[in-house]
Amino acid sequence: MSRKKVSTTIYITPEQAERLKILHERTKVPIAVYIREGIDMVLKHYEHVLPGQMSLESSPVAAPTTPKK
Repeated sequence: MSRKKVSTTIYITPEQAERLKILHERTKVPIAVYIREGIDMVLKHYEHVLPGQMSLESSPVAAPTTPKK
């Protein structure tokens, strides 16, 4: 990942820390990479809640209505 990163603090359980440490030891992938991947998965899962432009495939376009007088 070549983009600029923002430093933040997260709190995880001792069990999560231990499992991430074991995963890192076995794969040699930095723990921060797994945390960023997890954040990406959550953001993708809740994408429908985030502000922004909706894709054309995500919902049908309603026909324009004429206001009643």
